[in-house]
Amino acid sequence: MNPSAPLRRTSIRLQAFALLAALAALPALAGEYVPPRHEWARQAPAEAGFDPAKLADAVAHAQANAEVEPSDLRQVLMESFGAREPDYRILGPVQPRAGASGVIVRGGRIVAEWGDLERAEMTFSAVKSYLSTVAGLAVADGRIASLDDMVSRYVPGDRFQGVHNGAITWRHLLHQTSDWSGTLWEVADWADRPEGDDPANRPLRAPGTHYKYNDVRINLLAWALMEVVREPLPQMLRRRIMDPIGASSTWRWHGYDNSWVELDGLRMQSVSGGGHFGGGMFVSTLDHARFGLLMERDGVWGDTRLVASDWIAQATAPSPVKTDYGYLWWLNTGREAIPAAPESAFWAAGFGGNYVYIDREHDLVIVLRWTPDLAGVVTRTLAAIER
Repeated sequence: MNPSAPLRRTSIRLQAFALLAALAALPALAGEYVPPRHEWARQAPAEAGFDPAKLADAVAHAQANAEVEPSDLRQVLMESFGAREPDYRILGPVQPRAGASGVIVRGGRIVAEWGDLERAEMTFSAVKSYLSTVAGLAVADGRIASLDDMVSRYVPGDRFQGVHNGAITWRHLLHQTSDWSGTLWEVADWADRPEGDDPANRPLRAPGTHYKYNDVRINLLAWALMEVVREPLPQMLRRRIMDPIGASSTWRWHGYDNSWVELDGLRMQSVSGGGHFGGGMFVSTLDHARFGLLMERDGVWGDTRLVASDWIAQATAPSPVKTDYGYLWWLNTGREAIPAAPESAFWAAGFGGNYVYIDREHDLVIVLRWTPDLAGVVTRTLAAIER
């Protein structure tokens, strides 16, 4: 018997095991593709697991249901809010909207696209989910020890003083359950989407007990976070998130003409968490998609973790008061909003049909611009996936 034969057989078995392991790892490696800066791989729908005709139907539905007229968003804002909000005025920049656009990403690769993907458009309240991510960075950095701490411990001045406002925590602000009472950047909290016959004299609800969608309080969160991190939030977002994921240089995050403050001897603008009064984030469809892919990959870009996994889990957990809402992310709790989608799906949403939909179960990111029917597009996209 050749004494070297057992060694050869062992070597062959090890090579076979190594080959099998490499083959088994191929799908995982493919699924971890992330687009380099200035590039994005495309994949044919059939190769990504879609029925091409059905996916084309989803795109056609998005295009057919787009709303891009009037293009003058200043006119749209005045017509939408001016008639019912006392002393409503536009405080930040506004730009016209162009044609609708969108992108569907699976496995990190683009499988469907339409419209101008590179034009930076107003995105309205979809920026709230970016603001949530900045809050997560502040927590990760130890700038905020606990979300259940009262904000008054971190932010001086009179905006978080008194029995009512002094009891507000970071969690209340992130859940939009603070019921903060006051005026910020010359807009009273009650004047934003006013309720009742005499909203100026409304009863106060204990912080944490009542949800209200309110941009004044979101702007308060943005200002409070800037006070804590001691730098403009767009600067922090660019350094920690947008540059690492290869976003373009075209996105902007605006505040208002009157939201400038001085911190540490430097003049800074406190940004808006939406475009209700103008301002907010102007961002391209492709940059939105990169941010969505980062969230879909649980805060990891390539081999680098940018956002803590625990933060994303917290941010996408239901609020005790409003179960389809997390920390400024919308949720599919009970599959009520989108019955065809998994309960784990979540999304950023903004006025006029601006969405970043994230679906880990199907390795899917969908960005819509000026298409209000998110559920219709998602339902048709999921129906196109071949089981």
